[in-house]
Parts: sequence; C-alpha cells; structure tokens
Amino acid sequence: MRPHKGSITVVLLTFLISMLSVVTIQYQAFAAEQGMSLIATANSGSSTISMSGHTADASKDITITVTGPNGNVVTADQVTPNANGDFMTKIQTNSPLWKQNGLYKITAQQSTALMYKLSVQVEIIGGTTTETFVSESSLLSRGTEGILKSEEFRGLTIQVDAPPGATTITITGHTDRINTAVTIVVKAPNGNVVTADQVTPNANGDFMTKIQTNSPLWKQNGLYKITAQQASIHGYITSAQVEIVNGAVIPEFGTIAVMILAVAIISIIAVSVRSRLSILPRY
Repeated sequence: MRPHKGSITVVLLTFLISMLSVVTIQYQAFAAEQGMSLIATANSGSSTISMSGHTADASKDITITVTGPNGNVVTADQVTPNANGDFMTKIQTNSPLWKQNGLYKITAQQSTALMYKLSVQVEIIGGTTTETFVSESSLLSRGTEGILKSEEFRGLTIQVDAPPGATTITITGHTDRINTAVTIVVKAPNGNVVTADQVTPNANGDFMTKIQTNSPLWKQNGLYKITAQQASIHGYITSAQVEIVNGAVIPEFGTIAVMILAVAIISIIAVSVRSRLSILPRY
C-alpha cells in the first residue's frame, strides 16, 4: 500500500516546523544575553584582590592580566566560568612585582570582541590595596520587545551620611540581590566590633539604617570602619570609614581651626620680633 501524498506532506511539514522551533529556541538562548561584567573588591591594607563577574559565553575561559603603573605585566591567569557564566578568582599582591605604588590595571578578556574585554583599576601602596570596589560591564540583555538593553549593575554599594558633630550616622545603599539581607558591621580603630545590624533591601534593592555613636563602645578616637555585606556572596561587600572624636563625628572645620591657630601664632611671633626691633637703639 503506497502512502498517501497528503500524509507525506503533513509529515514533512511537521518535521520542518520541529527543526525550525529547535533553531529558534537555540538562537533565542544565544541572543538573550551578550557581553560580560567585572567586579574587583579589596579591603584597605590587604594583599588580596577578589575578582568576580559574569559572561554571556560560558564556553570559553577568561584571561586575567594585571599591568603595573609602568605598563609591565605583573600577573596573568585564566579562569573558567561555570554553567551560568559566573566566574571568580583572587589575585595576590604580596610579591616583588607589586612594589611600585600607583594604579594597577586589571583586564579580563574572553575574545577579541570589544564586548568581551573589560578593565578596572586598583590602587596599590606599599604592596597592599586601598579600599576598593570597582566594576565595569558590557552586558546586554534582549527584552520582550526584542531590543538589546544594557543590563543593570550587579553588586552592592553604600553611602554614609555623617554630619560634623553628629552622633547619628545614616547608611544608605543599593543592591541587585533583593532577597538577601545586608549585614552592617562597624569596627573601632582597635578592631573591636562596636555595632552589628541587618537590614532587608526593598523591592528596588534600596536599604537604609542609622547608627548611634553616643555609647561607651565609641569612646575610642579615630577611624571607624563601616562594612556592608550580603552573606558570603562574592563581590557583595563594601566599606567606608568615619572619624569619631569623643563619641561624635569629627567636625570638618577641625583642620581649618588648626590652620587659623597656626597663622595666629606666626602673626604673634612676627609682631613680637618687629616690636623688639623697633625699640632697639639706633646709632
């Protein structure tokens, strides 16, 4: 019995539609995201720089290259993204190659395409890092309307509002991970923890909390370090410093007052010398 022509046509059409669906799904999966992101974080005085990021192409290794202020390469490494395209690595600065003070350029490159080559800078002094949270991104995502849009920043940021003479410090911040609480820890100049708190970001990723400094724990004068962190998520930690004197934020006019006092002392000395010269006998 010969198959009916209509049946053959239906089978062929079904096969072609299936193949077209597979190709379309693969294309959409490939084109849903393009580019990569890069984040570098480091604590002040540390010898470790934490690098993390995300790439739309999880099939290729990423080359990490660090060049010193003089342009010489001090570190080169390769890191493999996971199945989701996320990657992370750590860079050590405690070697003779990092002895020059200045800005070190960290470049992550996955291909010759500009979207897959990013650079950030980290300042090194005496072989250790300054407080660092820098990022760069070329990620593009395809929206429902089919237009490529820049992907939102990934990471955690904070701003500290500490008016001179105040005993209340206001901390505001933003994160792209709205389902994870942010831990706020404050350490005194001697390293002791004086305050620890948790705050939950709102639906937009914003958060805010206030810290009181008028307690016996804040009696030590000096720089207090405020650190915000989301669990142990790599790249989601940042910090700032506030100077406290006698339990209050140090007034900004402190330096100016010292300068005025110095000018006053110099003026008094100048007037005294001039007065002495004026009473000396003239011959």
